[in-house]
Amino acid sequence: MKRVLLTGGAGFIAHHTIKHFLEKTDWEIVSLDRLDYSGNLNRISDMMSEFDKNDQKRLRIVYHDLRAEINEMLQADLGSFEYVIHMAASSHVDRSIDDPMCFVLDNVVATCNILNFSRKIKNLERFIYFSTDEVFGPAPVGVNYKERDRYNSTNPYSATKAGGEELAVAYENTYGLPVYITHTMNVFGERQHPEKFIPMTIRKVKNNDTVTIHSDETKTVPGSRHYIHANDVADGCLHLLKNQDKILKLSKDFGGAKCPKFNLVGPVELNNLELAKMIAETQNKKLNYEMVDFHSSRPGHDLRYALDGSLMKELGWYPKISIEKRINQVVNWTLKNERWLKY
Repeated sequence: MKRVLLTGGAGFIAHHTIKHFLEKTDWEIVSLDRLDYSGNLNRISDMMSEFDKNDQKRLRIVYHDLRAEINEMLQADLGSFEYVIHMAASSHVDRSIDDPMCFVLDNVVATCNILNFSRKIKNLERFIYFSTDEVFGPAPVGVNYKERDRYNSTNPYSATKAGGEELAVAYENTYGLPVYITHTMNVFGERQHPEKFIPMTIRKVKNNDTVTIHSDETKTVPGSRHYIHANDVADGCLHLLKNQDKILKLSKDFGGAKCPKFNLVGPVELNNLELAKMIAETQNKKLNYEMVDFHSSRPGHDLRYALDGSLMKELGWYPKISIEKRINQVVNWTLKNERWLKY
């Protein structure tokens, strides 16, 4: 039986990953979390109620703030792992603009601490560093960034994620740590923090409030993203862990770069107005909205991000459920569980 250490397990994406791994494998999972503003054990409690007692025993929750090293006592308590998936991070762009040092500590220092712990694990099969599309910066129309394209961070959040990513690459080059890096963008799903765009839009549509749409300077062109459900992200991560032999055969030489990188991309690109209208239609409501030039008022907010998902398709993975069905699923679930909209 494999053992997985998942950092940030009480966070939004990670708790979906725990659920998916419990459903699809017989692995034991240890969730490491400090429970800050984005971590919520109620996510895990709600989710685990769907499992029987035997499956519940396969999850262990451990409290630790990765701004501090994992000391010898905690190392002994945690034990050994075949896989480490590092999802813990601070991720809100506005917060990073207001307090960049906090993001350096959470996304760079914390990454260094989990890397130091991981390189001491004997027979570790894989370390996955969970990165973001934002390291590439804004994407002009017609451009979808591939895994090895240049980086262009436009805010402290993306810069610190790029910093953590480069540390992970350095640990493979220096210590032989077996690292994969994933990039994904605009993940959504059940139990997401209510400050994020989709739950915020669900709430505003429900209450007949005005939805703010991120747009260009003319306030006519809305920003766009490839939205992906958190369960699909978890499925992509599991696919990478279960197909490592195939990945080695498809690996290409990028000037001697050893660390494979993978884009986990949603099925289609949607602009924010299209998405808001989809959410309103699911509720049979009229959408009240206002186009706002976010970049001019808050530098660091980019109009368009885009990733190329062709490598993962070559490896046999892509989201199997349409974005329309996923949005419908999340809206209806959220309206039945309105406590997750409170903010």
